[in-house]
Amino acid sequence: MMDNNSKQTPQDFAMPAINFSTFILSLNSAALVHLGAATDPINGSRSVNLPLAKQTIDILAMMEEKTKGNLTDDEKRLVTHLMYELRLLYVKEAKGK
Repeated sequence: MMDNNSKQTPQDFAMPAINFSTFILSLNSAALVHLGAATDPINGSRSVNLPLAKQTIDILAMMEEKTKGNLTDDEKRLVTHLMYELRLLYVKEAKGK
């Protein structure tokens, strides 16, 4: 266990393998934070930033379009599901729930 004065190094964290799914999931996490549906890991609070949420959702939509025909079935299901859920949350938040 580390004391409060110790600095954490990259070796202290078990990072997941980087692949398409983990990249898409990281964008999803960012969108959820911007929608106020998840806690910001930096400051521990929840707040809504619709322009940033929309930008992140638009990036995911671009990735979905640019990778069409090149994804595995699991990757395609993941992107389709996340896009549906994020768009639904965005519309709810934009309409004031």
